[in-house]
Amino acid sequence: MTRRARASLLHRVPPGVKLIVLAVAGTALAFTDSLWAMGAALALTWLGYALARVSNRRLLAVLRPMAWLLAPLFLVQGLMHSWVLACAVVGRIVALVALANLVTVTTTNEAMIAVITRALKPFRVVGVHPAKVAFAISLSLRFLPVIAGLAQEVRDAQRARGLGNNPLALALPLLVRTLRMAGDVTEAIEARSMEDEDDDVDAPRVQPAGHARTASPPSASASSSIATVSRSS
Repeated sequence: MTRRARASLLHRVPPGVKLIVLAVAGTALAFTDSLWAMGAALALTWLGYALARVSNRRLLAVLRPMAWLLAPLFLVQGLMHSWVLACAVVGRIVALVALANLVTVTTTNEAMIAVITRALKPFRVVGVHPAKVAFAISLSLRFLPVIAGLAQEVRDAQRARGLGNNPLALALPLLVRTLRMAGDVTEAIEARSMEDEDDDVDAPRVQPAGHARTASPPSASASSSIATVSRSS
């Protein structure tokens, strides 16, 4: 995302606060099927986009590729259970995806990694690597708009080949490209030595004399994929 100098109020909210709101909202919505709750969550999320000065077109660009998944899900839930439950399930997914995307477009990658790393530091004693987990969570959130872009590219390519809106023709290439990008990102993370147990985003890494570790440079595809994900917001 291009963050303008005239950042909105949501851009200035601490990343930790936004992540806590996202976690609380996700937990709350997971335990309710109330249409009023889903409607309130969607309305508040839309208000957040307005406060952040993010266009509705950008939100639709993230949600539109999900239609091929949400439509069958809605029909299955409605036919097997109830249409009220179907609305609640789809509304929950849309609200959470929209809210997660709002967090990513109003938070820099560096700030998000830093706050998650600080929050996870107490868990080092049980073998958790804060920097690596923080980076993985940050990339996971930012994969939403990236996958949306990939879906649009695949759809355009299939239409050019005369395949129309065949769901299978969209799903298989999208799955392959997503898994390939995930593999490239994993390679790039390992090449950047994220596995070092003493890594700290707030301090430079110091290697003892005679214990320097060399890492092979990431491949061109890995570097390109991780750069794409990082720029997606």
